[in-house]
Amino acid sequence: MHSKPERYPEALIAPMRADLTRYGVEEIRTAEEVDRLLQASNGTVLFVINSICGCAASKARPAIGLALQHSLRPDRVVTAFAGADLEAVARVRQRLVGHPPSSPSIILFQDAQPVWVLHRKDIEASDAPGIAAQLILAFNEYCRRQPAQVE
Repeated sequence: MHSKPERYPEALIAPMRADLTRYGVEEIRTAEEVDRLLQASNGTVLFVINSICGCAASKARPAIGLALQHSLRPDRVVTAFAGADLEAVARVRQRLVGHPPSSPSIILFQDAQPVWVLHRKDIEASDAPGIAAQLILAFNEYCRRQPAQVE
């Protein structure tokens, strides 16, 4: 008999959510939101599966903040919290065929297809500036340059 997975208490993880939302990262909490977000021709989406672990706190979340200072960024940057946004995280993982579940993880989608993935083992093996540098390389490769605004 399987019991329903327990979610982390929101009061516990709220500060960890804020570590990303303060950079303008949008929260995605349901499978339906993931489906709407990852439609066939929606450009680039950076999806951060946030986590309660130390490597998310000291490496992944700060790296997102550093990378988002780059001039070229994904069209959307979103996050779901492993252990809390269970349905959203499960739906994203369904799209990562050939990639084991990983929390934290950072995925870059281009037109709904995963084109770049950073797993927990990669995050643990680096530091925030190193992860940010990897993200910037991915942004440079996969994200569209926005046309200059003409006034």
